[in-house]
Amino acid sequence: MPDIKKILVVDDDDDLRMIIKESLESEIYDVTEAENGNVALELMEDQKFDLMITDLMMPGIKGIDLLHKAKEIYPEMGVLLMSAYGTVETAVDAMKRGAFDFITKPFSISHIESRVNRFFEYSDLKQENTILRKQLSTQKINHKLVGQSKAALDLFANIEIVSQSDATVFLRGESGTGKELVAEAIHEQSERSGKPFLKINCAAVPESLFESTLFGHEKGAFSGAYKSQKGIFEECDGGTLLLDEISEIPYMMQAKLLRVLQEMRVIRVGNTMEIPVDVRIIATTNKDVSELINTGKFREDLFFRLNVFPIDIPSLRERRDDIPFLINHFLELFKTKYKYDKKTISSEALQKLTDYDWPGNIRQLQHLIERSILFSAKVSEIDVQHLRIEQDIPGLKTIEKAITDEVIPLAEMEKKLIYAALKKTNDHRTQAAELLGITVRTLRNKLHQFEDEAE
Repeated sequence: MPDIKKILVVDDDDDLRMIIKESLESEIYDVTEAENGNVALELMEDQKFDLMITDLMMPGIKGIDLLHKAKEIYPEMGVLLMSAYGTVETAVDAMKRGAFDFITKPFSISHIESRVNRFFEYSDLKQENTILRKQLSTQKINHKLVGQSKAALDLFANIEIVSQSDATVFLRGESGTGKELVAEAIHEQSERSGKPFLKINCAAVPESLFESTLFGHEKGAFSGAYKSQKGIFEECDGGTLLLDEISEIPYMMQAKLLRVLQEMRVIRVGNTMEIPVDVRIIATTNKDVSELINTGKFREDLFFRLNVFPIDIPSLRERRDDIPFLINHFLELFKTKYKYDKKTISSEALQKLTDYDWPGNIRQLQHLIERSILFSAKVSEIDVQHLRIEQDIPGLKTIEKAITDEVIPLAEMEKKLIYAALKKTNDHRTQAAELLGITVRTLRNKLHQFEDEAE
C-alpha cells in the first residue's frame, strides 16, 4: 500500500481551510491546517509535508516569504499558492521561486483537487525518473562506457546481444579504444556476473611460462615449481576470461589453447589428468589478424574458434560526437579524485579536442584530461593553454633533433625512440609500449636485441 501523502494548508480563512481539508481527505490525503505562516513553520519543524497549499496574502508572513522559508527546510516539498489578487507577474514570480502552481480565488473544489492530483502525478514521475537516472549512472560507472553517437550505440547494442549468450567474443580495435571495458560490460550483463572476471595480457607473459600460466602446473614440473599451482583457466571456472592481445600468444601454444577451447579441459604442466573447466572466453587484438594468418603467425583454426561473435570497437576519430560526453565524464571523475569543487572546459579547448585525431583514442583523452586538471590547478575552467597535447607525442624532441642535426641509421633511431619512451615512463614497459604503438612482447624482444648487440 503506497504511503499517504501529507499536505499542509495555510490560510487565515478558517472556513476555506476546513473546506479544502475535508475535500482532500476524501481523496485519501493526510491534511494538516495552519492559520498563518508562523504556525506553518512551527509544524514543519516537527514533521515533513509533501505539499503545502498557502494563501499569498496573510497577516504576518506573506505566502511568497513562506514559500522561500519552506523551501529552505524541505527543498523537495511542493508548494501551491492561492490568491484573490492573481496576476501574471505574481504567478511568474511564484514559479521562479519554486512554486509548482498558482491558483486564483475563488476556485471550485474540483479545481484545487485536480491541481493537487496533478502535482503528485508529477512528483511520482520525477521520483521514478530520479531512480532510473541513478540506475543508469551506476550502470555507466560499472561499465565506464559513455557515448551517444551511432557508433557507440551500435557497440552498446552488440554488447546487449552477446551478453545474453555464452558465445566466444572477439574484440578488435586500436589501442586505447576500451576493449577491456567492453569485455567487463559483457561479463557484468551476463549470467556469469557473479563469477570471476579474470584477464591476462598475452604479450606480457614470458613464452617459457605461458603454458603453466594458462593451465597450471604440478609441484616439481620445472625448475622453480615449488608447489602445485592452478592456471588462470581453473581460477576462472564459471566466469569470464579475457585473453588480451591474443595475437601475441606464441605460435607453439596456439594449438594447445585451441584444444582447451574446444574441449574445455586443461592439463597442468607435469600431469596427464584432464581437469574440466567452464569458462566464457573474450579475446582482444589491435592487429590485422588476416595478415598474421597469411604470414603464418596465427592459426586460422584458432581464429575461427575465437571469432564466433566479432565486435569491432570504433576509434575515437569515428565517434567525435562522443568527445564532449567523454570529457564531461572524465572531468567528473578527476574532479572528485583531486577534490576540486568545479571543473569545466572552455569552448575553444573543447573545439581543439574535438578536431584532434586521437591516435591513442579514449585512453589518451582520459590521460590528457587528468593532466589538464592538474595543470589548471585551482582555475575552474580548463583552457587551451592547459591541454598540452604535444606531450602525448613520444620521442618528438629526439626525432626533431635527428632530422635537423644529422641523418642517422633507422635502427639507431628506433633504439633512441625506445629508450626515450622508457625514460618518459620511468621504465614502465607496458606504458612505454603503448606510447610507441607496439606490444610489450615486441618491446621486450627489442631490448634483448640491444643487449645482445652490446655484448
